[in-house]
Amino acid sequence: MRISDRRFALYLMTPAALFLAVFVAYPLFRLVADSFFKISPIAGGPRDFVGFQNYVTAFTSEAFTNAGWRTLAYTLVVVTLEFALGLGMALLFTTLGKKSQIWRTVFLYPLMIAPIVAGLLWKFLMIDNFGLIGTLLHQAGILSDPNQIGWLSDPNIVLFSVAIPDIWLTTSFMCLVLFAGLQNIPGDLLEAARLDGARAPALLFRIILPLLRPVIAVALVVRGIDAARAFDTILIQTNGGPQSASETMSLLIYRTMIRFGDPGLASAMGTIYLLAMLAIAFVAVATIWRPGKDN
Repeated sequence: MRISDRRFALYLMTPAALFLAVFVAYPLFRLVADSFFKISPIAGGPRDFVGFQNYVTAFTSEAFTNAGWRTLAYTLVVVTLEFALGLGMALLFTTLGKKSQIWRTVFLYPLMIAPIVAGLLWKFLMIDNFGLIGTLLHQAGILSDPNQIGWLSDPNIVLFSVAIPDIWLTTSFMCLVLFAGLQNIPGDLLEAARLDGARAPALLFRIILPLLRPVIAVALVVRGIDAARAFDTILIQTNGGPQSASETMSLLIYRTMIRFGDPGLASAMGTIYLLAMLAIAFVAVATIWRPGKDN
């Protein structure tokens, strides 16, 4: 019995569709549905419909607003530095050609480390009193006291300190994606531009980056969403402290759900968080990639 190609394709997609329905679509539906209820943290407890009250509580909460701004700042710092460093390394590896094979492998090693391990490692490097970074800077004569900079105890800089492990871990991912995109740029095009007298800045901003727009859009969206939901590295380093100065949206939702026992409010915060990331991803694709627009 022969089946059509269309039906065969449907058969192949069915397992993936069922997986997405069970593990993605249903949890999302429950998340949005729970946001309209006041839910008891006790199993089998009352579940009262409150409409948009949870959303009103979230938007009028100072903790929610501050966590949103901190998450935005954290994401911008992480993604900007990762893109700059990753692009620089990708250009360097492309210039070196086959000579960069070993260095590319070494550069990818941090990507293999679990985030919780990286957070714990950098916590010991930056922690007060016996942190290795402060000690080395003191021995080099840069700091007068090993504890002069409170990497994880100063509310003014702690958000940037907890971003270091994330940057260290995933710059190699950004480099890998951009390096792959650079391999698809025709060498003849670059050589013709050099023969016409184009210098390195012109090659980068007028040829390389415009041709990399789709790759850059994908890399920024993937890393932006991943950085915005940062949880484990921050939790292991500071647990959101001091004075909630490193409490991002993921940590706030976790605490609202687990510590404060308010699943309805946590679901409302999660829904707002999800919609915000979808909106940012759409804007990033529309402005950077600009599909269908070749200028």
